[in-house]
Amino acid sequence: MPVIEQKPSDEQSVTGSAAKLKVVAVRHYGRWALGLVVLVVLAAIVHAFAVADIQYSVVWEYFAEPTILAGVLHTLLLTLVSMALALVLGVLTAVMRQSHNPVLNWVGTGYAWLFRGTPLLVQLLIWFNLSLIFKTFTIPGIYSNSMNAVMTPFVAALLGLGVNEGAYISEIVRGGILSVDDGQREAAAAIGMTRSKTMTRIVLPQALRVIVPALGNEFIALLKYSSLAYAISYSELLNSANKIYTANFMVIELLFTVSLWYILLTTVFTVLQQVLERRLSRGQNRRPPSLRSRLTTNLSLRRPR
Repeated sequence: MPVIEQKPSDEQSVTGSAAKLKVVAVRHYGRWALGLVVLVVLAAIVHAFAVADIQYSVVWEYFAEPTILAGVLHTLLLTLVSMALALVLGVLTAVMRQSHNPVLNWVGTGYAWLFRGTPLLVQLLIWFNLSLIFKTFTIPGIYSNSMNAVMTPFVAALLGLGVNEGAYISEIVRGGILSVDDGQREAAAAIGMTRSKTMTRIVLPQALRVIVPALGNEFIALLKYSSLAYAISYSELLNSANKIYTANFMVIELLFTVSLWYILLTTVFTVLQQVLERRLSRGQNRRPPSLRSRLTTNLSLRRPR
């Protein structure tokens, strides 16, 4: 009887050929070389600071010095009040830019264009020297005083930081408003809600989920930008350190102290921002059910009773 030679199936041939393949480890020499270069650069930087004539004990000695602590409080006060002003201006400007009134739309657009297009330091200096343009500040029948008396370093820093930040926040709020589906507005109009009520009760609450992360980043940036108030003699953190190191000449040490305070403050506010984001996104980040759970659910629904 003739012997019939059986040809191996495709699956068997693939399995056999796969058994003959050798596993070759890929060596990433470029990664190792780049990592080595980075380590060498970091080691050189650390060595430079280690052998430099820096008294690191002074950094911690002045960390809780009363003048430094007063500067920290002034920095926090300026940041919080400026952010409050910026939020009011930003929301109003964003709503104006969504208005069908061309005058309000142009004013909001012009405000954002002007204050985003000029440097913050220049704006601070203009506010501080506003007495060169206006000699007196007058509210008819209520208040009148010289502009020098009114435009103190704190007021100039508040207006400079708050008005500038308001222009950026207006873009953030406008983006959040645009992220809300138009169907929400149409549904509100169908039940007779006015545009103002729709904005305050429907659109803005939903836009908060998009707005808050960007606002947190802007707040942390504003906290660091407050150091520019040093240029107009406001006693914030950097100015307080300057008063000390001009007397004892410990310039680098005091600047390190200032840097540590800024790192501490930004870390605290970053944690608070993350907590707030988690609360606002509650119920939005639920994971979809796995394939196994979905199949189990479908089989239980199809099971005859």
